[in-house]
Amino acid sequence: MITWAMFPFVRYTPALIVGIAGSLYFGATGPALWPYATALAALATLLIFWSVRQHTPAATDAAGALALLAVAGCGAALTQQATESRRADHLLRWADQVECYQAVVDDYTVARPTTFATTLRVQAVRVAGRWRRASGRVRVVLPRTTDLGAPQYGEVWLVNGHPSPSKPPLNPGEFDYRRYLELRQVYHQQFVHPDQYRVLRLDPPNPLIAVSMRASTRLDEVFRHYIKSKREYAIASALVLGLKDDVDAATKQAYTATGTTHIMAVSGLQVGLLFAAVSWLLRKLLGRARGFRLWSALLGLAVIWSYAFLTGLSASVLRATVMFTIIILGRAFGRQDSIFNTLGVAAFGLLLWNPFLVADVGFQLSFLAVLSIVYGQPRIARQLDVAAYFYARRRPWQPRLVQRAWQAVGGFLNVVWQAVALSLAAQVATFALSLYYFHQFPFSFLLANLVAVPISSWAVYVGIGLLVLKGVALALGAVLPAGAAAWLDWLPRGAAWLFEQLVWLFNESIFWVSRHLAGWVVRDIHVSALQMGLLFGLIATGLAWLSTRRLGWLGGLAALAVVYAGSRVAAARAVAATREFIVYSIPRRSAVGFWQGAAVEFVTPDSLPLTETERTYRLLPGLIQRQARSPRYAVGWRGTTIPVHCVADPDSAQGFRKPGPVVLAQWRGLRIGFVATRISSATQPTAVDVLVLRRNARLRPETVAAVFGPRVWVVFDSSCKIWYAARQDSSFRAQGFRTWDVATQGAFRCRVPATRR
Repeated sequence: MITWAMFPFVRYTPALIVGIAGSLYFGATGPALWPYATALAALATLLIFWSVRQHTPAATDAAGALALLAVAGCGAALTQQATESRRADHLLRWADQVECYQAVVDDYTVARPTTFATTLRVQAVRVAGRWRRASGRVRVVLPRTTDLGAPQYGEVWLVNGHPSPSKPPLNPGEFDYRRYLELRQVYHQQFVHPDQYRVLRLDPPNPLIAVSMRASTRLDEVFRHYIKSKREYAIASALVLGLKDDVDAATKQAYTATGTTHIMAVSGLQVGLLFAAVSWLLRKLLGRARGFRLWSALLGLAVIWSYAFLTGLSASVLRATVMFTIIILGRAFGRQDSIFNTLGVAAFGLLLWNPFLVADVGFQLSFLAVLSIVYGQPRIARQLDVAAYFYARRRPWQPRLVQRAWQAVGGFLNVVWQAVALSLAAQVATFALSLYYFHQFPFSFLLANLVAVPISSWAVYVGIGLLVLKGVALALGAVLPAGAAAWLDWLPRGAAWLFEQLVWLFNESIFWVSRHLAGWVVRDIHVSALQMGLLFGLIATGLAWLSTRRLGWLGGLAALAVVYAGSRVAAARAVAATREFIVYSIPRRSAVGFWQGAAVEFVTPDSLPLTETERTYRLLPGLIQRQARSPRYAVGWRGTTIPVHCVADPDSAQGFRKPGPVVLAQWRGLRIGFVATRISSATQPTAVDVLVLRRNARLRPETVAAVFGPRVWVVFDSSCKIWYAARQDSSFRAQGFRTWDVATQGAFRCRVPATRR
């Protein structure tokens, strides 16, 4: 029987998460929840005191249930209070009335090949000629030019113009970047030209973060100076400092395909490695000293927080550092036996600090992985006693060398088995979440992590050693004669050479696994939120059955498996019945899709095939969502299975302009017209349901009504200029036409009734 009183945060933290998730799901609008949450908390407190005096299980259970409900209510109220859009002076209140605004750079700058991206925190706006205090955040993107440096944290900008609300996904299944920004309290975006803003001054919102960022930049310069290979430098900087701007797309893809992306981010792995090294060193040198447990914990905390400071105090580093801080303190005060409660305390504190972390993928994966490792790794490892097996192979008559060889092999394979158990345990709890977010599962993760984690661990140690040696060399060089600096530099040079070789070996091992085990990755898996929850239920009930061997858990496992299979069948049946014509929103391109259930044919009428990037980010999410297999691609209608024919403009034969035929497509009873140039009213009348205008086709509403009918849908695809679509849209709407601009409104979707043939 579980004594819940010993593990309070195992109950409180899930209750807090439920309250926060409920607020995020239902929205933060509506009346303030703080009065209700406070009243509920006060009532729960009174009931707890009453139950203590009653000494009855019913009273205790009622008080506990009400306390959990109060914690959930406080979580919802906290989330509502932390939602910046509820503030009376938020940027949303001014809409497009803003003439210009003053804001401070309040985030890291992401450097891309052609752009910089960062977040501004608004301080004031000018509306109708008057300056007003304002709040809110704007995600800005600006071109990366030779004469324009990267935005620095703390720069105060004066920006001309007004930011626009973040756009929703433009194509089916696309990543919802607007929601991603909202969960970080960013509701606006703006592309800022170099002549559209100027830097007024440097005034960091948090001086500590500003100093930390500068320290991280200086350390990165050490790696840039000593590591000459561009690829190895990029991974070295990501591995030790968490700076991933210079990691190329091919490297990211290789790490994603092998399930080792987590190694590139400075998080729990690096913080844990650093603390483990410090603990081992202190135990070896001063393990018998008085008060060792307490002062070694304090020294360990100083080391990991110093590392967090030197790596820029990023969100992932802070999350891992806080988690290890709670664990270290729990161990120092003799509470290491309640590790689950300790993790609950860490999660509870982080969510009180920022409730929106509950929707952060890194937060979810980190805590689930640690929980799974703590629970599952010892249980998996116990299934095989590798060391004992090889130890038993020794015989008294065997030479001492043979006996030691048996022992060494057993010890080595035991370490390997422990690493395998750890990797398997981490995947158990994160399996469903990985499918939901990343739509793939690499079965090569076991081999990749088995090779990459030890190498990367040594690389982290050597990389930190390089930074320490460089600091020592600089300190000694400042007090020693000038000629000593060159000799002192040999130490960091040697460490840098070893560091680069380890990073090269680490990279090559990942690329080798990615190349030779490419078929071990199951891709394009779509799992809904409900199905993800069912998968978690399946895993939890399966673990419960393995632990207790009770048939009730096995029955629950079977029931959840049936429900999960039923949800997959229901989703497949729902998709099979759909027939849909889609005009996609892809910048400066024309692309349409003809969907029949999970089968699809894409056509690019402009005779240019889509790039791999366009397919990956614009079309692939929809393919994954519908579990489509083997999509067809046609370029310029060549080789398409869609019945099409061209209708020539009579005036084009007279030599006044280039021929501009109308392309007509007939699909499942839906009549679609494509026009890319001007046509005359003398064109043969052809009634269509949807008319797609491409490449700024100069058509007047009267011509469209005479040729295609007055009730046609007029769609402007992404090859049309913004000014053209805006002008034509108002003209067509004035004549009673239904219009759709895919560049601003997203993909045009037209469902075809099942009665059509």
